[in-house]
Amino acid sequence: MTTTIALAGKGGTGKTTVSAMIIKYLINKGKQPILAIDADPSANLNMVLGVDLDCTVGGIREDLLQQVQGAQNVGGAARGSIAGGMSKHDYLDYEIHSSLIESDNFDLIAMGRSEGPGCYCAVNHNLRNILDKLSHNYPYVVMDNEAGMEHLSRRTTQDVDHLFIISGPTQRGLSAADNIVKLKDELAINVKNSYFILNRVPGEIPVPLQERIDKIQVPFLGPVPMDQNVMEYDISGKPLIELGDDSPVYMAVAAMMDKTFGL
Repeated sequence: MTTTIALAGKGGTGKTTVSAMIIKYLINKGKQPILAIDADPSANLNMVLGVDLDCTVGGIREDLLQQVQGAQNVGGAARGSIAGGMSKHDYLDYEIHSSLIESDNFDLIAMGRSEGPGCYCAVNHNLRNILDKLSHNYPYVVMDNEAGMEHLSRRTTQDVDHLFIISGPTQRGLSAADNIVKLKDELAINVKNSYFILNRVPGEIPVPLQERIDKIQVPFLGPVPMDQNVMEYDISGKPLIELGDDSPVYMAVAAMMDKTFGL
C-alpha cells in the first residue's frame, strides 16, 4: 500500500527543504524506494536531492500537443493517435517513464511548467491516471507542491494520507496556511490527515505568532529552526539531503515524522 505525503504553503516558506528532510527521514528508516514528485513549476527539488533534471512532465505535455496539432493537419487526431500510430496515452506513458530520474533510494519526476494556451483536459486526465499507476509501485510518495492547494486534484486522483502545511514565521505566511486549511475540504480528493509546521524560526516563537498558530484548525507539529548550514548548502549548491543526521533542521523534521508516522 502506498502512503502519499503532500506539502503545501505560501511560496518561499521552505517546502522543498522540508520535503528533502522527509525523504531523508524515510531513507534512514529503510522505507525506500520513494517516489518524489516535484509539482512546483520552478522545479528545484532535484537540486536539494542532488540529481540532474533533464525532462519534465510539462515539457512532455507540450510536445504531445504539438504532435496532436500536426496529426490534425493530416487527419490523424480523429483516430486518437499521433505520428507513428501511437496512442496519446501510450505516448505519455512511455515518455513519463523515460523521464523518471532513478537513484539508489528514490526516484524523481518533475511536473514542470503549468499549462499554456490550449485544451489540456484530456491530456491531464491521462497524466493523472499514469502518475497514479506509477505511484502504486512505491511504498511512499512525497509531493512537493506549488503555492496553494487547488492544483492537487489536477495532479492525482489518489487520497493524500498526510498533508503538511508549511509557513514561515510571519503573519502573512500564517494567513496563507490558514486559507489552505480551509480550502483542503473543497478538493476533489480526500486529505486524511493534516498538520501545520512553522519553518525557519530564529529562536522562540513570538507571542503574536503563537496566538495566530493556536487559531489554525489542524495540529501544530512544532517549529523547524533557522539553520546557517542550510543557507550555506543553498549558496554552494550542495544537496540538502546530505545534511548530517545531527542537523537541527533534520532533527526537528525527524521528530515530527516520528510523531506522525511512528516508524
